[in-house]
Amino acid sequence: MTALPRALGSTGTGGVPTATDRLLSVLAAFDHEHPALCLTDISRRAGLSLTTAHRLVGALTEWGALERDESGVYHVGLRLWEIAALAPRGLALRQIALPYLEDLYEATHENVQLAVRDGSDVVYIEWLSGRSAVGVHIRVGARWPLHATGVGLALLAHGDPEFREAYCAGELASFTPHTITDPARLRRELAEVRRTGVAVSDRQITEDALSVAAPVRTADGSVAAAVSIVVPHADAQVPVLVPAVRVAARGISRALGWLPERA
Repeated sequence: MTALPRALGSTGTGGVPTATDRLLSVLAAFDHEHPALCLTDISRRAGLSLTTAHRLVGALTEWGALERDESGVYHVGLRLWEIAALAPRGLALRQIALPYLEDLYEATHENVQLAVRDGSDVVYIEWLSGRSAVGVHIRVGARWPLHATGVGLALLAHGDPEFREAYCAGELASFTPHTITDPARLRRELAEVRRTGVAVSDRQITEDALSVAAPVRTADGSVAAAVSIVVPHADAQVPVLVPAVRVAARGISRALGWLPERA
């Protein structure tokens, strides 16, 4: 993880980080691998002096964005959770989608996921899994490149054409020998996703898993999210999974106000 969050592209005069940059860099010091940090670690990961980090951490703690436990270690505070709950692509979307995700899980007892796009990444906002489901490197809040996952392919295929072309022309990270890293192949794959309405990602993240995903639309027909099911590659029956995923995606879309008869 970089010292400053990816969103902090602007700095003050002369390229000096602004007060906002420094404040956000403190929050960006926390991630899934570093959910608890002492002041020294925050200073180091944020790229700030210890004095500056101490001042900013104090302000964030007083406001509730950070919490300090008895050992002096800091954690993300509940105030940020309260703010995040207002995000229309976060908890609000999750609450609407959850009944349909639960139905899909009950029908399959496999990994069920809901994700949105954030820049060049897919971000998972819900995940349901059973004990016997195939292991996946996914958790709520996790990020993966768009081209390497089923939900990512569904979102990329139905996204802005200019962004899609820029993404295809960029560097495509590889995770297994099956990850799509050829731009021409990715373009063909995305065209197929748009034609069929579903995306299939086969062993792109791990060599034992396959995912089937479908887009979730809002009232105006735009794609706001994607839902997927992840199963063991060896037992995957794609023709059986496709209708189930489509039903879940269509149900969520209707709940968001989408009317397919108007499409």
